[in-house]
Amino acid sequence: MSGLLILILIVGALVVLFTVLLLRSIIAPRRVAALADLYKKNNHAGVVKAAKRIIAKNPRSPEAHYYLGLSYLEQGKAELALMELKTVNSIGVFDGALPEPVFRKKIAELYARFNQPEEALKEYLLLMKQQPQNPEYPFLAGHLFEQKNRSDKATQFYRKAIELDPRHGESYHRLGVIQYRAKRPAEAKNLLQQAVRLNADNYQAHYFLGKLYKDAKEYPSALQCFEKAQKDAEFKLKSIIERGGCFMSQGDFNRAIIELERAQSLVEDESLPEALYTHYFLGIAYEKVRRIEPAIEQWEKVYNRKPKFQDVAEKLSQYQELRGDDSVKDFITAGNDQFKEICKAVTMTLGLSVRDLNEIQDGCDIVGYEAQSKWRNARRIPKLLRFLRTTDIVDEAVVRSVHEEIKKQNITRAIIITSSTFSRMAQEFAATRPVELYPSEKLKELLDQCETMNL
Repeated sequence: MSGLLILILIVGALVVLFTVLLLRSIIAPRRVAALADLYKKNNHAGVVKAAKRIIAKNPRSPEAHYYLGLSYLEQGKAELALMELKTVNSIGVFDGALPEPVFRKKIAELYARFNQPEEALKEYLLLMKQQPQNPEYPFLAGHLFEQKNRSDKATQFYRKAIELDPRHGESYHRLGVIQYRAKRPAEAKNLLQQAVRLNADNYQAHYFLGKLYKDAKEYPSALQCFEKAQKDAEFKLKSIIERGGCFMSQGDFNRAIIELERAQSLVEDESLPEALYTHYFLGIAYEKVRRIEPAIEQWEKVYNRKPKFQDVAEKLSQYQELRGDDSVKDFITAGNDQFKEICKAVTMTLGLSVRDLNEIQDGCDIVGYEAQSKWRNARRIPKLLRFLRTTDIVDEAVVRSVHEEIKKQNITRAIIITSSTFSRMAQEFAATRPVELYPSEKLKELLDQCETMNL
């Protein structure tokens, strides 16, 4: 009798266990399905509550940890999300309810986000083994290597992605950027052109393609690329600055000013390199159209942030005397007609009458004759006066060109008058030629004489 009772108890226990297991096998998938349904409906708070209840009863439920992690991520709790996905990884059970490729891509993204590139790379390499024909994983691995400045390995993986999918435009883009930075313009250009052919909305590729066109002095093409690149928020300011640079290189300073003023209006952080370049180049453009005071204002903004930026300290030093000398200021900033009159007045102060006046870049040439001699038949000797309104040091090449010009015109002497100074080589060259050099100090004296003589 006792043996029969024991047998009945054992059978009863087995039935209860079987029933529990059966119910769990039925209920658990339903609970997981409920989690997935809540997640699809964006009820992330509901997912968190339900997942925690499941984990309390079954700490090794990979699905519960997975959906809990995804919901944490949607709630902006990325660190908690990574912890949950790490737990899923340690459990290591993947089935239809939890597809491994989707999980591994998500955890790799989180590893990369938290600056754990080695862990992220391990996940992508696993994915490449599981799905060897998927070009996305070698591309993502290449991007990780690029971020680590391993351009050799990045190139290898990007090329693998293109091998798997010849239309993988983003791989062409990243490869093109690598070649651009490696100063291989021909290959970079081909890759970036292919990238924009495959995706016309790849605005970052347009930006680097524009840089290549600009370097090659193909300014119309560069301007078109930078126009498109402005649609990318990250590259908008840079693209506008580059457009300003293109116009400056073409000598169209008024259009350059329009672009650079627009760039200036977009600057939010004055300490960024883009802000410094905007102010610096805008100052150069203002200088070229004789708007010296606004130019100085731009350079002062740069100097206050970074005194050693480019030649901004030198620029400010060169223009320092403008603030206390209206005559030199007028010489540099005057419009063309007024500038010509100033040059004529200086010519007369030197005892010469004006015969010819020709405009040149940053100045003008005047051929003047000495005043009539008391001897009626005496020959009047001409001189060439070259006026240069610039803050750049006048070098030997300029003096040499003036010397060639007077020989060409059969003129015996020349004077170069500048609002700047002359280089040592220029002075040495002029010392043995019939060319006199008048730097800014001499110009000021002549302008003062003009004022005294009311010329």
